[in-house]
Amino acid sequence: MKTYRTLLAALAVATAAAVPAAVQAQEGDAKAGERIFKRCAACHRVGEGAKNAIGPELNDLFGRKAGSVEGFKYSPIMPAMGEAGMVWNRETFSGYVHDPRGWLVQEAKKLGLDCNKLKNCRNRMQFAGLRKDEEINDVIAYLLTFDSDGMPAGGDTAKK
Repeated sequence: MKTYRTLLAALAVATAAAVPAAVQAQEGDAKAGERIFKRCAACHRVGEGAKNAIGPELNDLFGRKAGSVEGFKYSPIMPAMGEAGMVWNRETFSGYVHDPRGWLVQEAKKLGLDCNKLKNCRNRMQFAGLRKDEEINDVIAYLLTFDSDGMPAGGDTAKK
């Protein structure tokens, strides 16, 4: 019995070591993310029937080209970034929500965009950012629960 427990403990340690810490940290807690998203909900909508508000709706965000939500009037920087190939994923979303203004300037430079032509690479988002990686990962986990129709991702697709 003792050998069995030792073997299980060793297996657990080996499994944890095999999964990089960054991947483990990215898991996030969708329930916590739902609470944190309330800070974002002043401007953004998500879920069934979500419409653009002060900011674009965020259903099915990951994999979407930046500045591409139909019917939303973006500042010049976001569509330009999308045309330059920027797509929302964990990395881009994390950088953006951590420091929205600073990230826009840095990312625009990486993409070879001229900030002088794009109103200094600013957009209308006034949010100061989420500073904690855990909060960002939780919001990502929450956003990943919605498909393009705002339905639970991988859930009931009968309403599509």
